[in-house]
Amino acid sequence: MGPTGTLITVDGELDAANADQLAAYVQQSVNRSRRVILDLRGLKFIGTAGFSTLHRINVVCSAAQVSWAMAPSPAVSRLLRVCDPDGTLPVTTPKAEPLLEPLRVDEGENPRPLLQLVPQPR
Repeated sequence: MGPTGTLITVDGELDAANADQLAAYVQQSVNRSRRVILDLRGLKFIGTAGFSTLHRINVVCSAAQVSWAMAPSPAVSRLLRVCDPDGTLPVTTPKAEPLLEPLRVDEGENPRPLLQLVPQPR
């Protein structure tokens, strides 16, 4: 049996401009899945609103009895060291989470964005 669940990939920045949109998207996913993985490895910046969203996601998933975890970027890891020193929010790694394995991109390929909360200039 292969890995099952919902994988949500987030790239760029997570701050007050788009944190509520991510929370709403995850909440919709919680209604369709018993397991959610947030791939935050593409985040270059996360503000305090982003941390509040991660906490909100934790509360929503707990209430719905949905297992969830995040794969943090270096920026997210720095924020978690300061704002979540006790490790309350669940963290995973690509080695520990089968859903993250398909996201490995060979050199020279560009990953296709799965969800774009804020349009990027062209």
